Amino acid sequence: MFNLDSIVRKNIKDLKPYSSARDEYSGEAQVWIDANENPFDTGVNRYPDPHQYDLKKMVGSIKGVSPSCLFIGNGSDEIIDLLFRMVCQPGTSNAIVLPPTYGMYAVAAQINDVEVRKVFLTSSFEVDVSAVLRAIDANTRLIFICSPNNPTGTLVQSSTIEQIATSFGGIVVVDEAYADFVQQGGGAVELLARNPNIYVLQTLSKAWGLAGARIGIGVASPEIQRYMAKIKAPYNISSLNQQVAINSLEDMEGFKMKVELIMEERERLQKALSSFSCVVTVYPSDANFLLVKFKKVEEVFLHLKQNGIVARDRSGEKWCDGCVRITVGTPDENTYLLEVLNMYKKL
Repeated sequence: MFNLDSIVRKNIKDLKPYSSARDEYSGEAQVWIDANENPFDTGVNRYPDPHQYDLKKMVGSIKGVSPSCLFIGNGSDEIIDLLFRMVCQPGTSNAIVLPPTYGMYAVAAQINDVEVRKVFLTSSFEVDVSAVLRAIDANTRLIFICSPNNPTGTLVQSSTIEQIATSFGGIVVVDEAYADFVQQGGGAVELLARNPNIYVLQTLSKAWGLAGARIGIGVASPEIQRYMAKIKAPYNISSLNQQVAINSLEDMEGFKMKVELIMEERERLQKALSSFSCVVTVYPSDANFLLVKFKKVEEVFLHLKQNGIVARDRSGEKWCDGCVRITVGTPDENTYLLEVLNMYKKL
């Protein structure tokens, strides 16, 4: 049975959060002399909204959740770090990750002096639920599930996530950075009503094209989010980034058009790459990238670099021997990639 108060660190529960000037007064005024700001207007001489009310309202409307269930982070990486700080006791707690997967989960654990327990995916990139449950002990506080997974592109079924969540007394973090590229299914947000120990990570970096703005989104129960709000930096999202995000979210038609094009191009690349003799496997993907296994990966990787193409070599990861992760680019970029690989085939 999940009991949030039983796993939140005592020092976090006892923490009196920093109260900023904008926490103590958020109404309208003619003269602002409460925050030691520069009075001359530069467009950003005032501190930003520390709670991102306008941005949360827009995100909540799009995601179909209450703003009280949202947390906005300086990228998902900030949210990951705060989750460790909230429930993991340094030197005592442990967290479970499912490699091959996003490397920041383990990095954040090590920064916070938290043991990392690796439960590898199966050779077909599926979650071994029994192995995950066996790895849990009394000090396990977090389990990270990336869906669609990076670098494999594979989607974790909701039933698998829920099976783990219902058997675990800690928090199951479901990283859905690539959820907008999934053709069907509502994702883990739909599981929150039944599973208060699920924390969903999403982002505006991928499908929304705002990687440089660093807008991570956490979706969870209001109870969890209240603790997250206590421990975050007072002004963790700048005014500029909040406004860029709001402007982008207003262009829903543009968003849908770009996502649809990326998914069409993903299918085109999947089919084309599968026809090359230098390719062993193009793995199915629900993300904006493809994991491709080559016969001579070092040669192919060098050939791409020599022709101005930078991909990501993932051959050092478990089950990914000989694999390169290829992000779906623009139609012209994808065409050039295929032309360069065709040149390699003829060498």
